[in-house]
Amino acid sequence: MVPVPPAVVHLTAGDLLHLTSAASVQFVKPIMFRLIRVLDRPTFDGWLWLDGYQLNKKGDATTRRELFVQQAGLRKLPTPAPTPRRGGRQADSRPPGQPPLVRRDRD
Repeated sequence: MVPVPPAVVHLTAGDLLHLTSAASVQFVKPIMFRLIRVLDRPTFDGWLWLDGYQLNKKGDATTRRELFVQQAGLRKLPTPAPTPRRGGRQADSRPPGQPPLVRRDRD
């Protein structure tokens, strides 16, 4: 009887991964990882090279990394919806058709 290989996780750019020691012994302390791409490097059967960003608790990228992991140990998480960033331009609250406001500095 031939053993059935573990389910292959389909990876695409932007995937959010939770990496634990099941993926590699280097992740005794698990990390969150945002995938940029799967690298095309020779590996052992069932192993992959990943390129991406390690994320902090807020989900912000902190470090770009290339990781060597076991495909069977990858845990793919749902990708959260993007949240708007603060500090950007505010929406124009004027009715449509009105000219833009012009600021004139006083002399």
